[in-house]
Amino acid sequence: MADEQQDPFIIFGAPDIRDDEVAEVADVLHSGWLGTGPRVARFESDFAQYKGVGPNQVAAVNSCTAGLHVSMIAAGLGPGDEVLTTAMTFCATANAIIHAGATPVPVDIDPLSQNINVELIRDRITDRTRAIVPVHFAGRPCDMDGILALAEEHGLVVIEDCAHAIETQWKGRAAGTFGEFGCFSFYVTKNITTGEGGMVLAKSEADIERIKVLALHGMTKDAWHRFGDEGYKHYQVVEAGFKYNMMDLQAAIGIHQLRRIEDCWNRREQVWKQYQREFATLPVACPADPELHTRHAYHLYTLALDADVCGIGRDDFIAEMSKAGVGVGVHYLSLASHPHYQQRFGWRPGDYPVAQTIGERTVSLPLSAKLTDIEIERILETTHRVLTA
Repeated sequence: MADEQQDPFIIFGAPDIRDDEVAEVADVLHSGWLGTGPRVARFESDFAQYKGVGPNQVAAVNSCTAGLHVSMIAAGLGPGDEVLTTAMTFCATANAIIHAGATPVPVDIDPLSQNINVELIRDRITDRTRAIVPVHFAGRPCDMDGILALAEEHGLVVIEDCAHAIETQWKGRAAGTFGEFGCFSFYVTKNITTGEGGMVLAKSEADIERIKVLALHGMTKDAWHRFGDEGYKHYQVVEAGFKYNMMDLQAAIGIHQLRRIEDCWNRREQVWKQYQREFATLPVACPADPELHTRHAYHLYTLALDADVCGIGRDDFIAEMSKAGVGVGVHYLSLASHPHYQQRFGWRPGDYPVAQTIGERTVSLPLSAKLTDIEIERILETTHRVLTA
């Protein structure tokens, strides 16, 4: 085996950037229009077409976190309201609920799918519950039939966190189109990227119109329309909004990323399945295969390491992989493991035992369309060596 330390470090989640993106960004720089403008509008239109929704049902923002925040405001969530979400997610999901003025209420996860356990949701519903925020973890769809049934029964808003789930489908229907809102991420490690960026889908065109106002200071007209070639346009501030708009510089990347989305998805599926085959005999827990009626986005490939079974703990495994030149990640510690939420809400990890166990054992391996066959072989060999040492 080659000496990994002499090889280039394999970056976790490295984006697949090609000449088309570079040329489009250069065109934006030369145009003099870097902010929100024609390329954002084009990216919105392309994304709406990809998702099969109307052109006035999408709004580009500067992050999925921003999208979640303004979606909650548009949904009327605020102080005194409770919002149910998964106990296993990135902190942005809970933070967006907090910033909207509502209270996040974690629900433990299913050990197989690692998504919110629908059977446990009902027990967490109170007379203050107003919404559910399911997170399609790692690109695997949540049980949207069960979630929508509970939402309808109790009159709850559904806001899908689709940060991992651009290509995800549940029974032939695209993630992000089930709830009143669906929020997507184009962060640098995501399946398609704009560096930083996000997109909101909404059933209601009126909600999208309000979100676009909220995302740019609460102004009635964005800068493109104020300073365009038709002359200056006056604006009015109708709400105390935020600075959440996407720039043309970002959209220029996303336009071409979106055009290659299926090719990149096919490549990640190939890598994901190769990992499944190669790691099946190792003393680790591999992720469950995708359900037959779903489409997995293959955003993350996670292994769960039990030190008593495989002889090495998760953090030691991370250290060994990094030393060998392979970047890995942790997705995630359970929400209740973080001090802020413990102090603010009294959450304890043991109250969400499945999320706690997975959060203490899980590690994510590189899964990117940019990975070469040589890099994949290095990842496979290194993983085998570390786990069988």
